[in-house]
Amino acid sequence: MIEIIVLFIGGAYVGWNIGANDAANCIGTSVGSGLISYRKGILLVAVFVMVGALLQGHNVMKTIGKGIVTEQLPVTAVLAALLSAGFFVTLATWFRLPVSTSQAIVGGVAGVGFSTGMAVNMTKLATIAQIWVVCPFLTGLLAIVLYKLLSLPVRKIQRPELWDRVVGVLLVGSASYVAFSLGANDVGNSVGPIANLGVQARWLSLLGGGALALGALTFGHRVTETVGSGITTLDPLSASAAQLAAALGVHFFSVLGIPVSTSQSVVGAVVGVGLVHGIRAIERRRVVEILGGWVATPTVAGLFSFGLYRLISLVFG
Repeated sequence: MIEIIVLFIGGAYVGWNIGANDAANCIGTSVGSGLISYRKGILLVAVFVMVGALLQGHNVMKTIGKGIVTEQLPVTAVLAALLSAGFFVTLATWFRLPVSTSQAIVGGVAGVGFSTGMAVNMTKLATIAQIWVVCPFLTGLLAIVLYKLLSLPVRKIQRPELWDRVVGVLLVGSASYVAFSLGANDVGNSVGPIANLGVQARWLSLLGGGALALGALTFGHRVTETVGSGITTLDPLSASAAQLAAALGVHFFSVLGIPVSTSQSVVGAVVGVGLVHGIRAIERRRVVEILGGWVATPTVAGLFSFGLYRLISLVFG
């Protein structure tokens, strides 16, 4: 019983980190465009993250719980994976970097799988890694298309009050959809490793979704600034296109049960709408820093979980 409680705390810690780091993916563009306040946006995130987690969080949960390591991991290995992923994302959040919690937890689970000598599904890992590469390009292209499609009718609106209303609905609606997709995809990253304990998926989704919402409310402001204005300057229309593109990409892969990076999806979409205005509109140095974080995340989390499990095994036998 104590072991299960400890794992639940570990899962909640990862969920809190996801909310703290990935809240920016939901409202960073909205806050950066100046059309919605941070306080209102973060409350919106908390609500729709919970809805997404409860309605569709089970798909990715199955992949994280059973798809990467084909055997039942010991409790200490699960704890090592959770702590490794959570600690890495905590550091990234402190330094205002939008890293991928999906990459961190997949790397952590794979790391303990190798450390225990259990069978790691390399085909599944390769598929996930390939989708990580494709996803930001996909959302970037989709953002460009959506921006051009949205700008044609919206730019023709002459009345300022109608313009504000239409763009406001687009912005809030797309932000809510990103939050829903975040809950659907990333709740599996927080509680997926403990999905084999016999606890009902709905209760795990509630735990993970609640932790995500709490992380967004308490520590989500740091990375929001980076996504909102650190990559490119966003107006409300481009912010709406970026958010909608990212949400569509994440939701699509959530239905397939594939843990993708909400961070990569949003950053790819933001870069896409930035490129509409030319390459000079992009803060290339910041983009390079973010790319470096994406490469380092699964590697460092995997190595750390590998070593942490070995250390725990030595200390506790």
